[in-house]
Amino acid sequence: MSYAMQSDHHPESGLSEGVGITVTDQMDQATQDTIPSEHAGQADSSSNGRAAGRSGHRVRVIREGVASYLPDIDPDETTEWLDSFDALLDAAGPGRARYLMLRLLERAGEKRVSIPALTSTDYVNTIPTEAEPWFPGDEEVERRFRQMIRWNAAIMVHRAQRPGVGVGGHISTYASSASLYEVGFNHFFRGKNHSGGGDHIFIQGHASPGIYARAYLEGRIDEARMDGFRQEHSHAGEGGGLPSYPHPRLMPDFWEFPTVSMGLGPMNAIYQARFNHYLHDRGIKDTSDQHVWAFLGDGEMDEPESRGFASFAATEGLDNLTFVVNCNLQRLDGPVRGNGKIIQELESFFRGAGWNVIKVIWGREWDALLHADRDGALVNLMNTTPDGDYQTYKANDGAFVREHFFNRDPRTKELVKDLSDAEIWNLKRGGHDYRKIHAAYASAMTHKGQPTVILAHTIKGYTLGKHFEGRNATHQMKKLTLDDLKAFRDSTRIPISDEQLEKDPYLPPYYHPGEDSPELQYMLDRRKTLGGFLPSRRTKSKVLKADTSSALKATAKGSGKQQVATTMALVRVFKELLRDKEIGKRIVPIIPDEARTFGMDSWFPTLKIYNRNGQLYTSVDAELMLAYKESSEGQILHEGINEAGSTASFAAVGTSYATHHEPMIPLYIFYSMFGFQRTGDSFWAAGDQMARGFIIGATAGRTTLTGEGLQHADGHSPLLAATNPAVIAYDPAFAYELGHIVDDGLTRMYGEDPENVFYYITVYNEPISQPAKPEGLDATGIVKGGYLFQKAPENKKYPANILVSGVTMPDALRASELLAEEWNVGANVYSVTSWSELARDGIRADREALRDPGTEPAPAYLTELMADAAGPFVGVSDYMRGVQEQVRAYLPGTYLTLGTDGFGFSDTRPAARRFFNVDAESIVVAVLVALARDGHLDMSVAKQAADKYKIDDVAAAPEQTSDPGVA
Repeated sequence: MSYAMQSDHHPESGLSEGVGITVTDQMDQATQDTIPSEHAGQADSSSNGRAAGRSGHRVRVIREGVASYLPDIDPDETTEWLDSFDALLDAAGPGRARYLMLRLLERAGEKRVSIPALTSTDYVNTIPTEAEPWFPGDEEVERRFRQMIRWNAAIMVHRAQRPGVGVGGHISTYASSASLYEVGFNHFFRGKNHSGGGDHIFIQGHASPGIYARAYLEGRIDEARMDGFRQEHSHAGEGGGLPSYPHPRLMPDFWEFPTVSMGLGPMNAIYQARFNHYLHDRGIKDTSDQHVWAFLGDGEMDEPESRGFASFAATEGLDNLTFVVNCNLQRLDGPVRGNGKIIQELESFFRGAGWNVIKVIWGREWDALLHADRDGALVNLMNTTPDGDYQTYKANDGAFVREHFFNRDPRTKELVKDLSDAEIWNLKRGGHDYRKIHAAYASAMTHKGQPTVILAHTIKGYTLGKHFEGRNATHQMKKLTLDDLKAFRDSTRIPISDEQLEKDPYLPPYYHPGEDSPELQYMLDRRKTLGGFLPSRRTKSKVLKADTSSALKATAKGSGKQQVATTMALVRVFKELLRDKEIGKRIVPIIPDEARTFGMDSWFPTLKIYNRNGQLYTSVDAELMLAYKESSEGQILHEGINEAGSTASFAAVGTSYATHHEPMIPLYIFYSMFGFQRTGDSFWAAGDQMARGFIIGATAGRTTLTGEGLQHADGHSPLLAATNPAVIAYDPAFAYELGHIVDDGLTRMYGEDPENVFYYITVYNEPISQPAKPEGLDATGIVKGGYLFQKAPENKKYPANILVSGVTMPDALRASELLAEEWNVGANVYSVTSWSELARDGIRADREALRDPGTEPAPAYLTELMADAAGPFVGVSDYMRGVQEQVRAYLPGTYLTLGTDGFGFSDTRPAARRFFNVDAESIVVAVLVALARDGHLDMSVAKQAADKYKIDDVAAAPEQTSDPGVA
């Protein structure tokens, strides 16, 4: 059985917390020294742990890392060795010094001297006490208003659980990280008014109550709005409440970065930092004095996005980035690593990835003990205690700590013999010590060439009392009992009486010291000095006036005898826009390693690929016209095979209008199958962050890239896109439609009254003859979602209507011909550029009718469009039927849909379209079935057509004649 110790000491109350220490057998033997023990998890203090060697069990001890906390038994000899090394370095240079160091390491291995890799260090602070800089603030004043923030944060959540509300919330995360934020707010985080442009702060989502509580003291949020926490519509009218987490869309002048889909914050912070360099290197904005801070949880670091881009940040040399990981050792249900040590794990990971790592583990109360630990016994115990025990100790007291930690080894027992139990209890973790945190932040800001991660050891639920601190359930605990309130009031020294608390335990009062109090004056002065309040977000942006005439002209004339895919038409549109003096330099192509497939490789030599280091090699195709060219001033963000990182870049570029007051236009193009299906969560966060720009689903459709097979055959991305309220999705059939859609997007997103949306456009790799824009066509229909492209032939007996989008258009036109020539049917062909926009407009009409039954609402656009259409309707696209089904409610007659439901496969396009029944012949049969259902003709006619065209026989499909567009 293992034991740990607990502390109730809090800096808010003048006490300190303790540290849980237990010996356990779980470390990697290959990189550690060992000492014998009677039990791997329990040392025998009476025999100094040595007599246990007879049992054969051994306690493994971490001995990796620097010598800062190891005893130096011969300082003079050490000095001689260091002087000798310095002389060698001066005389022979770094190359020779490196060689000799490596030879010494080899010889140490030969002689069985254990020298582990420097991927993790002892479980102590990275910065020794003597290296800590002077703390520039007034700790006492900062402590007092930190107490107020702690109180108000917890009380806000508690009050949100009052009868009739009960909306939940989290108080323990901020309780564990208050000091981490406050050191930043008072000394490091620069606001938007700072001369350098201000910092970007990614705040851990569950810590939002503390950020609101600070804003309350600053006068940015009043008490009434605090009581609207998680009641955004019902409390005090629209905008009278507060969102649960950092949601820019819900609080656009306050929150800047959404972070509560855990894992996306770390990834987006990395790409924000890289984008800041991009703006600077391209001369668009000086970002050299801006820093990105990301506050993360240790449990969150299990998300693949949290760690997956660490090496990228190091490779890019993002020294403008600092991760602060709140290592309270707990995730939502229990310990992050009960049997292990998450701080050591993260240190090894980030060191291996190339980051600068700073551990902040112990508070200042430990300094004297560590200094007196001449033989490393205390460090040994710190090294070998699993996190589960560090959490468990919070249930006990100083006497327990003495008995089950310090008394485990006679050397550490002797170390604390003169300390009382209260003094042993008066030991805290580094993440709650202002000086230690300040030293880490200061070091991170001066470190160059690498990103920095700070691993801060904290306690979840810190200061909230024995029912909260370190408990497995603390993340879900939202209410404080009356006794909890009184104890919390006492520990934070808030001047609120028992009578005030007892009056209504559901509504304990907030505390505000008054506008003229020294605490508030100090707080406000610090923010003024640092450039204004944070978090804060710009809501106004520069207007971009693009000249799109050349792009519209290029697509309006059609392709003549040449066949052109809509992918190439899109490239042509942006080729014209890139020449525009107003927006050309602001277009940022984002490509996940498929530029050649999309026909964008011609941009390599002209726009160039952004690389902070330029191009330090000679490209193999350097002599060719389309050479692969990298440059520190390059315009293209070529992200490699990396859709997640590309989407993070899209978010950074697409929100530049707010984060930098420099509107940029991201053009993110990808295999459509690997967009919303793979990174839908990131697109949702981009919508929350109010990103603007264009995302292009290329090689779209279930049947157009069929040679690639199941995983590449996209039959549903428009349906997924329709679930994101920020996405305006289009599936254009023709080049001229593309031109108008892009033109409309630039106006809606970057014009005089910009909207917080982004455009998803599917384009195809199948070449077709692009028609010229019809004379007199009103482009309004294109951007609204549909218009009549081809009228039905005259003098036909049976009327019908075909609604079609994207690459299925040629089959619909062919079906119209067959219907007229062989079945006496005149079918109108409507080009549906956006099924989802038609559906949203219909939902709008439905909602208006529901809310005001006595008033006639504006009809749905699609209903108006079809008001004079006779006959049934057939909807078809290269996507599953669910895409076409979105508009069923707004069509005034019988409606049949065809689609590509099911998995894709490898085959020819005609074979795939026959299999899914979305080819011309299948459309003909569907129209005849719809006419039969309406009683216009007998169902036997439809049966005759089905038999004639063999629509159930893939082998009867015609041969493929178009360019296969093989990837």
